[in-house]
Amino acid sequence: MKLFKFSDPGTSVVILLTVGLFSLSLVVKGFTHELFLEASVFLVSVKPILMTGKNAASEERIERRLNQIKELLGAHGTRAIGKENIGG
Repeated sequence: MKLFKFSDPGTSVVILLTVGLFSLSLVVKGFTHELFLEASVFLVSVKPILMTGKNAASEERIERRLNQIKELLGAHGTRAIGKENIGG
């Protein structure tokens, strides 16, 4: 079972480590002025993870569409071959 919808095991580990280290830094440093620095580092880490998820979703949609096109071409090709044999 996947931890996140569009992620491989490596990405899941990175996500968990990022959240864990961010939480640990809040406990160690406290809610001081360095919170903004920690939050910005956290967001920089999360951005590629979110982009990976969007890319995976786009890839899945493209693959489905290509499979639909392939099926349509296969169906039309079979019909075209059948018509050539009948007419010839």
